[in-house]
Amino acid sequence: MKSQSKAGNPLLPEVKQMNDKKGTKSVCFLGAKRLFDVLFSLFALIVLCLPFLLIALAIKIDDGGKVFYTQERIGKGGKRFKLYKFRSMIEDADRMEETLSKQEREEYKAEYKLRNDARITRVGMFLRKTSMDELPNLFSVLKGDISIVGPRPLLEEEAYEKFGEDVNKLLSMKPGIVGMWAVNGRNNLTYESGKRQEMELYYIDHCSVWLDIKIIAKAIVSVLKQEGAK
Repeated sequence: MKSQSKAGNPLLPEVKQMNDKKGTKSVCFLGAKRLFDVLFSLFALIVLCLPFLLIALAIKIDDGGKVFYTQERIGKGGKRFKLYKFRSMIEDADRMEETLSKQEREEYKAEYKLRNDARITRVGMFLRKTSMDELPNLFSVLKGDISIVGPRPLLEEEAYEKFGEDVNKLLSMKPGIVGMWAVNGRNNLTYESGKRQEMELYYIDHCSVWLDIKIIAKAIVSVLKQEGAK
């Protein structure tokens, strides 16, 4: 894939053209999608008040550090936004030069994750296995930065580096908490093989209410089986 320029990173012409071509059907789908996002995230945040408090307490007891972790990601049209998660790693884990070996940094650069990440805390291991670290993403859904279903929210450099000339298509839709890659064996679908990019772009080409329902259903099954991030 060819590298894509980041200049200014506005809503690129190619992205706007793709949005314009979707017509009335797309407007109806996106309107229904946004309505579902708002209602679902509001309901979930109310229901999950007690679990939020218990998770926050567990993180504090574990190492006394910050409860939430925020990181800048890139969304629809190249918009940068803050993504919220429960902190599952040691504090200052982003300082990779200090916390990772050269080999680990190379592994991270290839897939933007590590198979055996020593930075993950004891509580963080449980949160990731159950996907509970993702729950604060609901605040980003409510704000309109992401959706319940969509491509994975990526770092800016990750999006441009791994999707290359397809980055415009990737950025034509809001990222989501769950998506095609996340529910179809994400740990086995890598950037290197191209399968991860294929899955994310497939969703953008085939998005529909029915596909969203299937993805959500698969995500619920994965959580129940504790097939979260590793």
